[in-house]
Amino acid sequence: MSSLSNRSAVDPFHAMDVLAQANRRKAQGRPVLSLAVGQPGAPAPRLATAAAQAALVSGPIGYTDALGRADLRQAVAGLYATRYGAGIDPERVVITTGSSAGFNLAFLTLFDAGDAVAIARPGYPAYRNILKALGLVVLEVPVGPESGYTLSPENLEREARAAGVRLKGVLLASPANPTGTVTGRAQLQKLAGWCDDKGIAFISDEIYHGLTYGADEASAAEFAPKAVIINSFSKYYRMTGWRIGWMILPEHMVRPVECLAQSLYISVPELSQIAALAALDAGEELEIYRQACRENRDLLARRLPQIGLPLLSPMDGAFYAYVDVSQYTNDSMDFARRMLAETDIAATPGLDFDPLEGHRAMRFSYAGTLAEMQEALSRLENWLS
Repeated sequence: MSSLSNRSAVDPFHAMDVLAQANRRKAQGRPVLSLAVGQPGAPAPRLATAAAQAALVSGPIGYTDALGRADLRQAVAGLYATRYGAGIDPERVVITTGSSAGFNLAFLTLFDAGDAVAIARPGYPAYRNILKALGLVVLEVPVGPESGYTLSPENLEREARAAGVRLKGVLLASPANPTGTVTGRAQLQKLAGWCDDKGIAFISDEIYHGLTYGADEASAAEFAPKAVIINSFSKYYRMTGWRIGWMILPEHMVRPVECLAQSLYISVPELSQIAALAALDAGEELEIYRQACRENRDLLARRLPQIGLPLLSPMDGAFYAYVDVSQYTNDSMDFARRMLAETDIAATPGLDFDPLEGHRAMRFSYAGTLAEMQEALSRLENWLS
């Protein structure tokens, strides 16, 4: 048997492992509540599913340009004009197979093996795993209350100096997973400007945009024309299974990304593109879901600390509560396994997001329904007491 490549030796994505275990228990008839992944509790917008149904009836579904359908690229550019007041040339918009493909394309286009890229810790584990698989050096920068739970020029310079690396890239998510942190406009502009001055590529992950609750939501598209912006229809637009997202690129990156996309993905599924185009007009329905997430957020923000699970970070955006479980365990993986076995609640161990401090943390997704959150809190309170 041949040996495996070193690049394949990445850590598992524990949230997906927990989801798989939860699905197996659910198939056995267990009353499982899954708070493990960011799966919206409502289906895709009705306009999106209706458009997809009509397309299936009316004509063939086939390949599109690797960059995406022209009408969808134009509509995404229009979104930035309407929501952010940013003039984006549709030629700079690339439609991708979810945000995951966007990260792959961005990393392959911007960096060579051995380059150092900074991400926040705690942060989304797929960043770390993809970067490592591509032979890149990952600089995980700890963020907490002293930095507003976000990256800054100061903590980036400090950590790069301590690690003895020269940064080639910085990746920031706002709102962030798992912390729910929203990096305000002034701080985001400062960070993007610092990267520009230093010749460092800046990637802005904005896939939770739309799911903020009074925070200062800003897009790097407003003031950073050299930034790479990645977004998705999975979260605010509730289209996880459709696997469709987009990128906003500097002009000089468009053709290299197109060439990579042609060979890696051919094109994004056309049916998903048709549905996504319609979803952009579903503002009223989407706002109802955002308000439902806010209600879930307010409930968990109040009740989790009351039952012995204090918050480790703000819940200003996205749909996650990141909590401290250190009074119950020093092993969040074991805690997650026991919680699923004994309460039928699935949640994600903090080690997914923070290899150093995540042993004392758990992440609960509140993307589901209010009834699910209420039932989960009731079970947790009984279990922890």
